[in-house]
Amino acid sequence: MAQKRMTYRQRMAWFHKARFGLFIHWGLYAIPGRGEWVMFQERIPKDQYAKLADRFNPRKFDAEAWADLAVKAGVKYAVLTTRHHDGFCLFDSQVSDFTSVKTRAKRDFVAEYVTAFRKAGLKVGFYYSLLDWRFPGYFDPDKHPDSARRMVRQFHDQVRELMTNYGKIDVLWYDGAWIAHGASTKNVPKFWGSEKVNAMARELQPHIVINNRSGIDEDLDTPEQHVTASAPGRGWESCMTIGDSCGWGCIRNNPNWKTVPQLLQNLVTAAAGEGNYLLNVGPQPDGTIRNEERERLLAMGKWLRTNGEAVYGSERCPLHGGMLGAWTAKGHVGYLHVFRWPGEEAVVPLVKTKAKWARLLGADKRAKVRQEENGRLVISGLPKRPPHPAVSVIKVAFEGNPKAMAEKDRAAWLSGKAR
Repeated sequence: MAQKRMTYRQRMAWFHKARFGLFIHWGLYAIPGRGEWVMFQERIPKDQYAKLADRFNPRKFDAEAWADLAVKAGVKYAVLTTRHHDGFCLFDSQVSDFTSVKTRAKRDFVAEYVTAFRKAGLKVGFYYSLLDWRFPGYFDPDKHPDSARRMVRQFHDQVRELMTNYGKIDVLWYDGAWIAHGASTKNVPKFWGSEKVNAMARELQPHIVINNRSGIDEDLDTPEQHVTASAPGRGWESCMTIGDSCGWGCIRNNPNWKTVPQLLQNLVTAAAGEGNYLLNVGPQPDGTIRNEERERLLAMGKWLRTNGEAVYGSERCPLHGGMLGAWTAKGHVGYLHVFRWPGEEAVVPLVKTKAKWARLLGADKRAKVRQEENGRLVISGLPKRPPHPAVSVIKVAFEGNPKAMAEKDRAAWLSGKAR
């Protein structure tokens, strides 16, 4: 008997509270270490590329170690690449022989991931690429119609397998719906049969959260490598690499690692827009996560243990962060995330709601608050130096939900008489 379909609000409830997720790009492409697009970028023939499966035997892969790192990083869910554009499945597919189960590794890595992350109390997501470079019909569906049909059939069959064989799955994260890498003018959802396959996914997993990359809007927007909020009420998630933006899978030589301040400020900016931050790691061929990624994730987790209440389950706040940083809120409480520490006094203009008290998260002593003309909220008694080198958070209790003051006369503040 079919289960009752959940409403958008019901499906998204946990997602809106989570705010921080872990993206994991891993597959055969980890072996050459030149990113997950290496097969296409270097035009490696499919038979030659397939030989990587004979070498893919990651003896150090430990899903529980991944899950432990995720928990320590403070993430609430993860999304693993079950199959990328190269067509290699990390799961036991009955419609393909190009899988980790049927080649040298002889392991269902998706099953191990699901078991470990569920055990750790984390939500579980699957990345799945619609396209498969091994099919000529992807690049020219008109010239190779049978190949295109087989590829689409594989897409439907494998999504059914993923939604059937691994228990409760919380996120279905599509990618690769473009046809011929965007060169085709065909109708994307019609070509892939996206409405049909998504309806099937929801029938099998009524609670599933589906992103917007099958040619249909579904539940969430997915800005890539930038943090841009969607309209209020719409789910969104910024996905981003820790290293170079050109590669999600393991890049052996990657000099452009983002700093912890950059990563934390991106997380806060996403939370301020009521969105999530899906931060990627690209494990090595042996299944281990590099120290550069591990250290940054652990640093973020340490910050979240002190400041997590300002992020998890956060709401939009209409107050202006200005040069200081960004605000989040929860009911009558506002959280000022300070990126650029001002010293012993922080000033926020145009605050309409009366503040009752303020304190730094992680400190017991309250700061002083006063409100002046022009809605200037002055928070004093702060330390001279920032408590945290990247983001320090000041918790402010208001008499009601924090609201910003409208400036009827934009020049009146010059005389100190604006209301």
